[in-house]
Amino acid sequence: MAEPIDAILAIHNAFRNDLERIDAAALDSARGMEGLGAIIERFRFFNEVLVWHANGEELAVFPVLENVAPLVAEAYVKDHRCLDSAFDTLSKSYSARDLSQIARATAAFRFHLNIHLDKEDTHLYRIFKERVSLPEQGKAVGVMSKAIPQERYPEFVAWMFPLIGHDDRENMIRIMQIVMPAPAFTGVEELIKKAIGSDWAELMRRIPTL
Repeated sequence: MAEPIDAILAIHNAFRNDLERIDAAALDSARGMEGLGAIIERFRFFNEVLVWHANGEELAVFPVLENVAPLVAEAYVKDHRCLDSAFDTLSKSYSARDLSQIARATAAFRFHLNIHLDKEDTHLYRIFKERVSLPEQGKAVGVMSKAIPQERYPEFVAWMFPLIGHDDRENMIRIMQIVMPAPAFTGVEELIKKAIGSDWAELMRRIPTL
């Protein structure tokens, strides 16, 4: 059964997978391979989503966690600021069109992001799951989701769903079915279909209510 925290873990996997592709493209570009600019440029929208996600955590998740595990979230807020700095370095390198520096910057960004997400998955969100009631978890994740500008939600869905596997997709959809009004979910369902193409058949098999 999908739980609210599964939505956060799924987004974490999307971040990992997207930055891995961006980093690989940056390295190949620095080695002389051409035609990878569009993949590397994904770092801009990637970071927009990362900022929405971090802001949502700081607004909705970290304050709840502070009540049951004081001071735990403080280090993760510092991680967020370090990731902001990593993006700034990458953005400056990209603007300078310095292929070697771009590759160095994407590698550093990915290194710091992976450590941060792994810590959140195994530490912060483990505490959150164990010490915060399920209704409070759901409320926090609901507030967190509102950090995504609603007019940008189609872009978010189109970005995320191709980057995650069937298990994460299933969890996300089951959570959406619970928290969204039926008309809103119908609209999102069409966005997901468009984003993943023929993979939709597997989700229909897993979720007969689709």
